[in-house]
Amino acid sequence: MQKGGREREMGSSKSLMDFFQPAKRIKLSASSPSSHSPKPLQFIITKPNAPYSSLPSSNSTDTSSDLTPDQLSRIEFNKSLARSKRNLKLCSQRVSTSKAEGSGYVKLEDLLVEETWLQSLPGELQKPYAKTLCNFLGAQICSSTAPIYPPQHLIFNALNSTPFHLLKAVIIGQDPYHGPGQAMGLSFSVPAGVKIPSSLLNIFKELNQDLGCPIPSHGNLEKWSVQGVLLLNSVLTVKNHQANSHAKKGWEQFTDAVIKTISDKKEGVVFLLWGNFAQEKSRLIDEKKHHILKAAHPSGLSANRGFFGCRAFFSYKQAFGGIGNKAHRLATLI
Repeated sequence: MQKGGREREMGSSKSLMDFFQPAKRIKLSASSPSSHSPKPLQFIITKPNAPYSSLPSSNSTDTSSDLTPDQLSRIEFNKSLARSKRNLKLCSQRVSTSKAEGSGYVKLEDLLVEETWLQSLPGELQKPYAKTLCNFLGAQICSSTAPIYPPQHLIFNALNSTPFHLLKAVIIGQDPYHGPGQAMGLSFSVPAGVKIPSSLLNIFKELNQDLGCPIPSHGNLEKWSVQGVLLLNSVLTVKNHQANSHAKKGWEQFTDAVIKTISDKKEGVVFLLWGNFAQEKSRLIDEKKHHILKAAHPSGLSANRGFFGCRAFFSYKQAFGGIGNKAHRLATLI
């Protein structure tokens, strides 16, 4: 593949996750542009006055000081992945137990198991709207002839996979994919082996054009989520082949509370808002504390009207410019 100016600027070909690596300092000068200057950013960037918050510092030991940043990053990644799998196993066990007891339905409050989110959202799932939502889902799952996606143990996969204290970025979707085997509780993501949806493929294409990342063979973004990228849909369930069928049932109030909590309790988070629906959520975000990046939605209908060429991921790296080792490091997706 012949590299364009944008790829030459970022160096040699990178893996899909390399754009999350700590960014080098970038000196931008309006008076002396580079011969390979990228086209003007179409991404709308709102930068906060506050700096990015760093990852929670690990206990300083002589042993850790001997490790390279990549080794430390791999250790943290393995810890996060193990934590995510533990949460997933717990949810799966609760669903299996419920089925064995003849119920087949687990209350929502028993499916959110990540402790950092339970501490950050105290009592949210006990509020009246959440109880109403829980009753609605129970009726849908137990009596409906149409399957509900994602499977119960994955309903809170985004939160159970991305601990609150490790969260560094948020990508907001609308509702889960509504075809069999697609939804896995992470916005835009599908399990390995499932055909990559057009929106996700367009995200990969922009990554390729923007930073030279090879387009992967699968669409499982689990490794994004365990490394601090919250892949949050606004509505967390859907009926088979019926898009938006669970809209306005209470999910929006819950996920709005999640976004507002992130805005209130953290600093320096990057919110990637693609399309009008996601951008409406900016009302919940304190622009003085966080970075808001807006662009068109990557769907096949709108990708050519403002997503392709928006330089989404270059903008992401710019937001991290000059932070050095305080920026979070993510391993390769493949």
